[in-house]
Amino acid sequence: MSTTQPNQSVFDFYGKPSLGKALPLSFQHILAMIMGTVTVPIIVIGAVGGSLAEQMLLIQISLIAAGISTLIQLYGIGRFGARLPTIFGVGFAYVPTLVAVGAQYGIGGILGAQIIGGVTMMLVGLFITRIRHLFPPIVAGTVVLVIGLSLYDIAIHYMSGGVGASDYGDPRNWLVAIVTLLVVLGVSQFARGFMKLAAIICGIGVGYVLALMLGMVDFSPVRDAGWVSAPRLMPFELEFHLAAIISVVIICVVNSVQTIGDLSATSVGGMNREPTTRELFGGLMGNGATTAVGSLFGAMPTSSYSQNVGIVAMTKVTCRFVLALAAVFMLVAGLMPKFGAIMTTIPYPVLGGATITVFGMITMTGIQLITKDELSARNMTIASLALALSMGIYAVPEAIEAFPEMLQLVVGGSPIVVAAGVAFTLNLVLPKRSLADEAAEREEMARKMNEEDAAPAAESRAS
Repeated sequence: MSTTQPNQSVFDFYGKPSLGKALPLSFQHILAMIMGTVTVPIIVIGAVGGSLAEQMLLIQISLIAAGISTLIQLYGIGRFGARLPTIFGVGFAYVPTLVAVGAQYGIGGILGAQIIGGVTMMLVGLFITRIRHLFPPIVAGTVVLVIGLSLYDIAIHYMSGGVGASDYGDPRNWLVAIVTLLVVLGVSQFARGFMKLAAIICGIGVGYVLALMLGMVDFSPVRDAGWVSAPRLMPFELEFHLAAIISVVIICVVNSVQTIGDLSATSVGGMNREPTTRELFGGLMGNGATTAVGSLFGAMPTSSYSQNVGIVAMTKVTCRFVLALAAVFMLVAGLMPKFGAIMTTIPYPVLGGATITVFGMITMTGIQLITKDELSARNMTIASLALALSMGIYAVPEAIEAFPEMLQLVVGGSPIVVAAGVAFTLNLVLPKRSLADEAAEREEMARKMNEEDAAPAAESRAS
């Protein structure tokens, strides 16, 4: 009789490694996503002038939504879920729009518009078979490239201490961030075996201890958080306003393009292949359903997490069991706020030093996607113009101050919107020419020029 060894590889999507190996790798994903998950509701509540109780409620349900949406994407429910090694949670890309809508219509206005936005995401998923050809690698890769570039300022702000911090830019913050970064680089480049895969968690561990020694760790979130709390249906009254709905629908459509880009980056960077139409369909359907249903419980809209895409691309750890542990942690943290609050004690400089390399990996994954298409003059025009306009406007937001406020928030606040719009439009408008076509065109031009030059010479000889 022959026995088959169970698949324990962390590099296989269906692998089942031991808990001892999976937990540290999972912890990296938890640390990369948890600050974003809790920061978005804090920003939104601050914009609408909500109470501390409402803030804790939004943080709690955001953690739960992150856990549920990730599990759906990893394991799937029917036709919902990409079944790819990806992490989903409350997304930063929505923040400018949510702040604008919330300031005018409150939390109820956000959640009401979010239902329509979630349904819109599902419609994009339903038609993905017909529209996928509109997002070739040159378009998806450009979006992923801009996603990576647009995250750099977040990493630098984190390394400096966090936007609005009283000690922003303090040398202590940079010391902690640089030490964290150096540990990540050292372990990832010089360690061997399993330790090499846990470079980010090693960096965060060393950085956290250093921050603790320097008195930079604040344990008040743990002290203030409750022990157990369950979500409840309709904690806020839903409101439906046309302006809010239009704003949220636009950003949800843009987020669908980002999701396509992130899923492409995950499969290319971690699995060395492009995602199938079925995987993109399931990813968009799952994200749309989570966004729509989550609004009934007060959750902000969900999105793929680019920083976790970077971790997958960097480590090549694609095992869904590893990522599922992170999702379960988020669920438990949502039900036990005091437990989740422990993670929020990690200082921003530690997170910045650990994630800036990850954001760089996202950028390189975008470049890798772009080069899957021929670098013809047409494709280079698409990528370069989308990159120049998106990052240019993002760097100089005052250039569009004369535009309507809503357009400023959507275009100036998110370079992904501009990159997706420009790349998508140019791909439709510009005539499709391959490198062979361009070479043939140049040869034809050279032949005609030679003929034109030869004609006067022939006439001269004849005379």
